Amino acid sequence: MAADSENRMTISNALAALAEETAAFKKIFAHGTLEIEIYQPRQVDEQEPHSRDEVYVVATGTGFFINGGSRQPVEPGEVLFVRAGIEHRFVDFTPDFSTWVIFYGPEGGE
Repeated sequence: MAADSENRMTISNALAALAEETAAFKKIFAHGTLEIEIYQPRQVDEQEPHSRDEVYVVATGTGFFINGGSRQPVEPGEVLFVRAGIEHRFVDFTPDFSTWVIFYGPEGGE
């Protein structure tokens, strides 16, 4: 049986689903405490600290990631971890920048 290509969690499918939204993010999958989103900030990343731990996997583009007091360059394929409640954001990113966002675990983090 062939896979339903429209329901696959690929970067292209996720970005196509996001293009239909007014928000900068789109939830792609959820199960239990796990949520997977695609996120594409538009000019400025205005996110606030989150109540759960999260992992980013940079999908497209480049930029810099501020996590607490550190700043680092990021590129496609890079995996980033942020503890719940920590200030973080992407800055100086290219117009094509997008990232998978994976939330998991209890409120307040693990």
